[in-house]
Amino acid sequence: MTHTSNAYTYQAARSHQANDFFAEKLANETDCSDVYADIKAGNKNYVLLDSRSREAFDKSHAITAVSMPHSEINEETFAQYHKDTLFVVYCWGPGCNGATKAGLKISALGFAVKEMIGGIHYWEDFERYPVNRRITEVQK
Repeated sequence: MTHTSNAYTYQAARSHQANDFFAEKLANETDCSDVYADIKAGNKNYVLLDSRSREAFDKSHAITAVSMPHSEINEETFAQYHKDTLFVVYCWGPGCNGATKAGLKISALGFAVKEMIGGIHYWEDFERYPVNRRITEVQK
């Protein structure tokens, strides 16, 4: 079958190749909707980790998230976690690779990790999911 569209300029992968690709992709990432559904359901089987700076975290972060800037991830800072701890990491959003850096470091330490695609930008600005915010004197 010949396709004459921009979407099929390059031949589509065979179904088994596409299946392997999408399975691998989902093994490494999740999204804001899945994480928020887990939070609402009370599922606490992973640590939601904000890999941005502590200042950014203090300004606004996803509910239940803990702060661990990717630059601080190492054996010492992760000694508090049991090796079977699962992590979901996020950063600013699609234009930021802080969560990718965090995921790389966390997996190198021997932990299971997924990246929450969209980051805080999708969480807060698009989905409008709840966040914890710092209240400054000006805002009071």
